[in-house]
Amino acid sequence: MNRASVRVRITALAVAVVAAVAIGGSIVLVVLQRQAFDESLEEATVDGTATVRSEVFEDADEATATLQATLAVGVPVGVLILGVGVWILVGRTLRPVEAIRADVATLGDGDWHRRVPEPGTDDEIDRLARTMNQMLERLETASARQRRFVGDASHELRTPLTRLRAQIEVARDDPARDADDVLRQTLAEVEELSDLVDDLLVLARLDDGRPLAREEVDLDVLVTQVLRPYRDDPSVTIDGSGIAAARVRGDERLLRRAVDNLVRNAMRHATSTVRVTTSEQDDHASVRVADDGPGVPANDRERVFERFTRLDDARSRDEGGTGLGLAICRDVVRAHGGTIHIEDGPDGGAVFAIRLPTGT
Repeated sequence: MNRASVRVRITALAVAVVAAVAIGGSIVLVVLQRQAFDESLEEATVDGTATVRSEVFEDADEATATLQATLAVGVPVGVLILGVGVWILVGRTLRPVEAIRADVATLGDGDWHRRVPEPGTDDEIDRLARTMNQMLERLETASARQRRFVGDASHELRTPLTRLRAQIEVARDDPARDADDVLRQTLAEVEELSDLVDDLLVLARLDDGRPLAREEVDLDVLVTQVLRPYRDDPSVTIDGSGIAAARVRGDERLLRRAVDNLVRNAMRHATSTVRVTTSEQDDHASVRVADDGPGVPANDRERVFERFTRLDDARSRDEGGTGLGLAICRDVVRAHGGTIHIEDGPDGGAVFAIRLPTGT
């Protein structure tokens, strides 16, 4: 519906209502006047002469004619004036809405930095403009994040693909090269690509904002299962003595992925020990993963949760992973209404602490 049609409908409705009231009022006035003259005629018939009755008839006819002529001219003129006034008033009222519509109509993809005019009148139209600008701000943020994510993902995918292609070309041009060594390196690159694609799919699902599965999840059982394959690593000791009963409502698969990413990150940086604890208190449950490695500098404790971020001591792919593990942890925890942060560890390393609502 455009501005003109709204304007026409409002004006027509106002004119129709006023015209109906005016016509009804006119009829009532004529009837009341006629009743008054009838009463005067009755009094003249009882007490007056023929001359008096004649004068009453003449006065009645003259007054009725005058009233009818006045109403016949006044009602249409009044309705017309009202219609013009309503037309102008509605047009001025809807002018900011038209300005908002025109601005939004010219917006294109990637042009979300623009804003619609806000009248500043603190009425419904002003609130509409503010809401529209807030929506544009969210779209701008989402668009910028999407472009950055696509650019980073393209860069991250290009690197292993380039290495994989180089290995295949070298193997093709050097028949004497050990085929097993080529297959082993190729398989490692394919596995890395598979991990990266899996991480990207998880992040895409979280960004999509679809509702998560909500089921009872025993965090202590989940963490114990996550730790099982890491206990075979002879270079790092897994300490799970602090695992206590804790239960939340959420998506078990995503929570398992988040905990596994934290444990894998701790294993990568630990010197000798990784400690994992779970607990439940009041309406929150917590998971804490601590290592005795170099720790995380205070000024990097927020940055490490950004996508494709690797600290200086873990810049290489072999040491730094895909750069998405901690970002997935943060997004999974936030999707469950929880928080994640980094603390100083008792053994000099870092503690990644997750706090989740139990949902009970």
